[in-house]
Formats: sequence, structure tokens, C-alpha cells
Amino acid sequence: MTETHSATTPAAPVFPPGRYGRRRERQRRRPWLVAGLALVTLLVGSLVAVRLYKNYGDPAYDAQVVTYTDIDDTGLTLVFRVTIPEGGQATCVLRARSRDGAVVGTQDVLVRDEPGDGTTQVTQRMTTSAKAMIGEVLRCVPAQ
Repeated sequence: MTETHSATTPAAPVFPPGRYGRRRERQRRRPWLVAGLALVTLLVGSLVAVRLYKNYGDPAYDAQVVTYTDIDDTGLTLVFRVTIPEGGQATCVLRARSRDGAVVGTQDVLVRDEPGDGTTQVTQRMTTSAKAMIGEVLRCVPAQ
């Protein structure tokens, strides 16, 4: 049986000298560079995560809108629940938006923990610059 061309492994091609420029040598790998970049990326990611958690991630101060009523051209009444640690206080940022999504009112409300299950229900009248469509609680953070 004769050997076919497809069964042989091709050798590296031989190019005429000087015709195609010089061939580059394989560059040496630098594992310390890859490890350093990975470490810096991990450090920056951790710092960003800690910063975001401090601003938005405290689960001890959780707010939920119950309802918004009495909507007119000058304001609305917003009813919401806030979970606060026992004996704590929270500052909640409320926002009212119009039908087109424009912000027509914002308000900061101080909420104190009431004895009970740690959940406090708050009813707050907000004044707005135009007729609101919706009332929201943006966030609640520990009062300072």
C-alpha cells in the first residue's frame, strides 16, 4: 500500500531568505503581569462593590409603597412601610412623577421605629409642582 499525501504530517514551511521579512521569535510569557492585572481588577471590583453596598444595599432599611391616593394638581398622599432595626431611625427619600416621567416632587422624611415587629407604616402628604401620576420611595438610609 502506498502512502498518501494526506497521511503525512506537513513540515514547517520553508520561505526563501529575505523575501518575507524576518520571522518573529515567540515572546516569553509573563505570568507575574497576568497575576498583577488580575489582582488589581479584583481589588477595584471589591472597592466598587463595597461602595455600592454602602449606598444601596443595607437590607435592614427596606421600604415598600402600600398605596398613593388623593392625587391632585398640588400633591398626593403616599403610604409606605419601612423596616427599621429596633430603636433606629431612617431617612426616606420620596419622589413623585408625572405621566411623562418627569419628577414633579421630592421629599425627605424622617421615620422612627415604632414598638412592634420592626415595620413602621408612614402616611405622608407630598406637595408637587404639577399633577403626579405615581409616588415612590427611592431609598431609606440610617438617619444621621
